[in-house]
Amino acid sequence: MITEIAQIDVKPGMEKDFEAGVAEAAPLFKRAKGCAAMKLARSLEKPQRYRLYVQWETLENHTVDFRGSADFQEWRKLVGHCFASPPEVEHVSDVVKGF
Repeated sequence: MITEIAQIDVKPGMEKDFEAGVAEAAPLFKRAKGCAAMKLARSLEKPQRYRLYVQWETLENHTVDFRGSADFQEWRKLVGHCFASPPEVEHVSDVVKGF
């Protein structure tokens, strides 16, 4: 299992639109091949900054399957107009689990 972490900065005043777009897009992730979970978190210090966490079975489920799908295009249609800059995306795997 890998976790995609996308840091997304939105345009000032677009926070509610972005959050609504992500909520509307949740079913796109739910039906994506290899997607196990997703959540959106908002920075307290920088309220225009969000982090989207998506758990994928494999890296390719995100980078090939999802990004190459019509659902990815729909995702970008729902939220892309809110982006202040392109999202910064990285993938991580757990190496130590606490509790």
